[in-house]
Amino acid sequence: MKVLFATPEFAPWVKTGGLGDMAASLAPALRSLGIDLRVLLPCYPALQKAFPDAPLVAQLAGLGGELPDAALRAAVSADGVPLLLLDHPDFYRRPGGPYLAPNGRDWIDNHLRFGLLSRVAAWLGSPACTLDWRCDIVHSNDWQTALAPAYLHYLAPEGARSVLTLHNLAFQGLFEQATLPQLGLPDAAWQIDGVEFYDRLSFLKGGLQFADRITTVSPTYAQEIQTKAHGMGLDGLLRKRHDVLSGILNGIDTAAWNPAEDRFLVERYDLRRLESKAANKAALQKEMGLDIRADLPLFGVVSRLTEQKGLDLLAQLADRLVDLPAQLVALGSGDADMELDFAEIARCHPGHIACVIGFDEALAHRIEAGADIFVMPSRFEPCGLNQMYSLRYGTPPVVRATGGLADTVIDCNQTTLGEDRANGFVFNRATTEDLGDALRRAAETWRKPELWQRLQRQGMTAEFGWQESANRYAAIYRALVARRD
Repeated sequence: MKVLFATPEFAPWVKTGGLGDMAASLAPALRSLGIDLRVLLPCYPALQKAFPDAPLVAQLAGLGGELPDAALRAAVSADGVPLLLLDHPDFYRRPGGPYLAPNGRDWIDNHLRFGLLSRVAAWLGSPACTLDWRCDIVHSNDWQTALAPAYLHYLAPEGARSVLTLHNLAFQGLFEQATLPQLGLPDAAWQIDGVEFYDRLSFLKGGLQFADRITTVSPTYAQEIQTKAHGMGLDGLLRKRHDVLSGILNGIDTAAWNPAEDRFLVERYDLRRLESKAANKAALQKEMGLDIRADLPLFGVVSRLTEQKGLDLLAQLADRLVDLPAQLVALGSGDADMELDFAEIARCHPGHIACVIGFDEALAHRIEAGADIFVMPSRFEPCGLNQMYSLRYGTPPVVRATGGLADTVIDCNQTTLGEDRANGFVFNRATTEDLGDALRRAAETWRKPELWQRLQRQGMTAEFGWQESANRYAAIYRALVARRD
């Protein structure tokens, strides 16, 4: 079974969120099941630098519309995953990020940059493919590759079957109607049952309309996006296609996120050496300029600072958190006003609150290990990875009951404690009142060492690897191929 995994991100070379990590972890897990999987992604500067001599395997021309000629190059990742690098220097070898220019604005030709990626994904699953490898399944991820199922539908209906995974429905790839011919799509695609979405062209809607199977990165998110509250205007289409929609919980890289072997920690630990976690807390407090206090619970945050993540609520609770009493360390970047808010609460509470604007992989690991409690008050969260990192590091999380957070964190209460299921603290409404109550409950529980260790044990012994999820994706692939046969 030949599967093309089409993605705009693949760690460690390009990553803006969970998609890059998911792609890099799921691909080898699927190959371990005997699936002939190859990954298609743009040849960004980091990939060109990593594989400067990647051989040419195909010249691509005449793809339609204003899509340019391009090249495909072959490489292999360190863990043996074959990569197909889409090489068009004018599109992909640029400063800034994969989607944004250095000024923080979208690249104005993103429709062509990711239209090309989607078109080539479809080409690799079509009779036009000139490689000696043609895929049976095109697995697209998010809006940047979501047009692949539409291209297959309109240009190669006898081609590969398709799967689309939604990592965040909020990002839909919306462009003007004039981009339709530029992308080489027929006029017939401009209809409510095509790619048109409120007088704009939507990459994501095209994928949702024509993919043979749709998955999300958690079971709860698959249900939430069928409601008006979380459907981002696409809930009607998702309800219509509910029979091909399912949620598969993301896993994590259990080798990279393992406190027993983490090279970023001052002391490594596991359940048998849980006392060594205290050394990581003291080191983190010192590094961040906090008072070194073993008698105060230390809350940790590693996140994008955006409204989606609910961290505006946490900033508003700074005074109450310090009065618990407790400390807070935060690492993240995002909304400019929220960055200023976190810088301000750190300035107002020296020794108790510290904030680093930006991202630092090593510091993220040290926060997971050094914090006592992790905070993720997301308004919506398709899956979330940090809560799983936290559980693995013996750092019980405080989360809102949404998406993957609801699927992985079990609230500490009398019932769940009695059943030995509790592993964190869950609140329901995205309000300062509900979040504040959950923070208080977590701090009070932290002061009960025996009870706290029960929570830590539940999290640290849970299984969050990729094998079960990979098996579920493989089952979807097999069903699609069997149906075609």
